[in-house]
Amino acid sequence: MLLDLQATTKEAAIDEMINSLVDNGVVTDFDVFKSGIMAREAQTSTGLGDGIAMPHSKNAAVKEATVLFAKSNKGVDYESFDGQPTNLFFMIAVPEGANDIHLAALAELSKYLMQDDFADRLRQVTSADEVIEAFNIGEEEEAQAEEAKKAQAVKEAASSDKPLIIAVTACTTGIAHTYMAEESLIKTGEKMSVNVRVETNGASGVGTPLTAEEINKAVGVIIATDKAVETARFNGKN
Repeated sequence: MLLDLQATTKEAAIDEMINSLVDNGVVTDFDVFKSGIMAREAQTSTGLGDGIAMPHSKNAAVKEATVLFAKSNKGVDYESFDGQPTNLFFMIAVPEGANDIHLAALAELSKYLMQDDFADRLRQVTSADEVIEAFNIGEEEEAQAEEAKKAQAVKEAASSDKPLIIAVTACTTGIAHTYMAEESLIKTGEKMSVNVRVETNGASGVGTPLTAEEINKAVGVIIATDKAVETARFNGKN
């Protein structure tokens, strides 16, 4: 990990992180891995906003699946969606040909980042032990939130008269945007007093598929994707 990233521009930050992966024996060829990272950035920036970026590549130069955490105390102009400086980086390196279990596990990171205090805790860390502690707390909070969400969903399904909105989220690699969009939609639904049920189409395939009953009951459909998904089942819905 890098707790004091020195770069202040996007490409320099990428170079600094890749050099760390090379130095630690995770990446065998700087140029090959960087070409994969930059090709992904050319599709759309992995600067997610809120000071967070998740550059990633599934690449022949990677020896083992790794997430490099880096923190910038200065802030980096990373061409993020919100135009604000980025200070938390998670560079994801996955071997070419690796199965999607790795990507599904890495996608959990996105759920941590949607927690109210997780990113702020990481911004305050000054040691590796503090980074580990932040993740331990995040894991505990995620487990508690999931249990509470399941219990609430069962309760609302049985008695709720709130409108139901169904949604599908997906991105080209299915690592970050898919799951962060899911969390954002659910939170927005809670604020608007509507139930939002999301089908994710991520790295490991379709998660929590929408049922025919849910589609029939829904008063609206949201498609938040940047890749093709099956939509014929929603014909007749708004």
